[in-house]
Amino acid sequence: QVQLVESGGGLVQAGGSLRLSCAASGRTFSGYYMGWFRQAPGKEREFVAAIGWSSGRTYYADSVKGRFTISRDKAKNTGYLQMDSLTPEDTAVYYCAATSSARWGLSSSYIYWGQGTQVTVSS
Repeated sequence: QVQLVESGGGLVQAGGSLRLSCAASGRTFSGYYMGWFRQAPGKEREFVAAIGWSSGRTYYADSVKGRFTISRDKAKNTGYLQMDSLTPEDTAVYYCAATSSARWGLSSSYIYWGQGTQVTVSS
């Protein structure tokens, strides 16, 4: 049984930083992509970042490029999303997910999802 468990969310002031973690269990993710998505109230879920689990190659939404950094620790089977220079527009529930599809930007491609962690950025 595959499980993804996010942690690290919380309340932070604008300009601050948070690091989200996604602990994975139940399988190895060689050949998979781990992605981060977010959903703000009243909005659709949107792609934030993805990383090739084996290659380490990274992909970002334009809205977070230069501010967020995705990484993974294969030994710990854990992914991370370092979020810097946060703005109130980053407020959302953040989800980690995993897919074997190369369509890493589409939420419909992902088959494993975490429960989400709330990130709130105050102005």
